[in-house]
Amino acid sequence: MKRVANRAGISRPITPHVLRHTLPVTAVQEGLSLAALQRLLGHDRLATTEIYLNLSTEEGISEFQQKW
Repeated sequence: MKRVANRAGISRPITPHVLRHTLPVTAVQEGLSLAALQRLLGHDRLATTEIYLNLSTEEGISEFQQKW
């Protein structure tokens, strides 16, 4: 993991757990639908996928303003 992180220019400690959470959170922030994310992650229940919706208040307000 450290070697891959170094090649990617990531200086903080990286674990498989961090990477597993970074992709879904970033995908949701970039506009990927929750249904698509659920399929990509292989979750049976949407509630499991919703764990990745930890957007900040600012991000929620920004998205609302962009769409409305």
